[in-house]
Amino acid sequence: MGILVGCLVGMTGVGGASLLTPVLVLVGIQPSVAVGTDLFYNSVTKLFGTVQHFRQKTIDFRLVGHLAAGSVPGAVAAVAMLQWFDTFFHNQEHLIRQSLGAVLIAVSLTTLARQLFRRNARENRWQAVPLAQKRAATVLIGAALGFIVGLTSIGSGSLFAIALMHLYRLTAAQLVGTDIAHAFLLVTAAGLMHAGFGNVDFLLAFNLLIGSVPGVLLGGALAPKVPAGPLRAVVAALILISGVKLL
Repeated sequence: MGILVGCLVGMTGVGGASLLTPVLVLVGIQPSVAVGTDLFYNSVTKLFGTVQHFRQKTIDFRLVGHLAAGSVPGAVAAVAMLQWFDTFFHNQEHLIRQSLGAVLIAVSLTTLARQLFRRNARENRWQAVPLAQKRAATVLIGAALGFIVGLTSIGSGSLFAIALMHLYRLTAAQLVGTDIAHAFLLVTAAGLMHAGFGNVDFLLAFNLLIGSVPGVLLGGALAPKVPAGPLRAVVAALILISGVKLL
């Protein structure tokens, strides 16, 4: 699974959580453990990406700070809510499974939409507004999307990347670097919360990492030889099917 997911991520850039978490659930891993394990796995992978982009100076740290001010508390609130639901209603696994399905469908549709409309993308009026004037909106966006990540492990890259692309003026390299640096903070906080409640299978996570590292390298090597657009659309369709199946 690690090799396959890593290879697809390397070839298409589609978020690993959107691929890995539903696969773990569909092969029989408990939804809460699948989410917690994926967050820990993502924390390790995002750490290396953050270090690389820090060296390249392609991280907007002010924007990362504003997003994290909302996303980290949002993710913590989501994990706390899951434990509250499990204590009083004993339906944590069902809630996570349903949320996973809904978010996967949303991610797949937005991925497909980006493929269809990316050529017509133009700067909009929100991108022209200085960051200082939309600080509150940035924190709120972080809180809303952080809650989704804490609940499902999905969106730390894909959903935040869409927000960064349409709401902030960033170069392509800054967009990727800022997204990865913020995602590292978010998934680490959410992963620690899940680990505290026993929702992380560390052996499974390390086995996935062993496979995903060569998988990403292989995917990166194959990327220039494979048409990324059609492949990304196929992966989005598979994510959509996974989301429908989980519902």
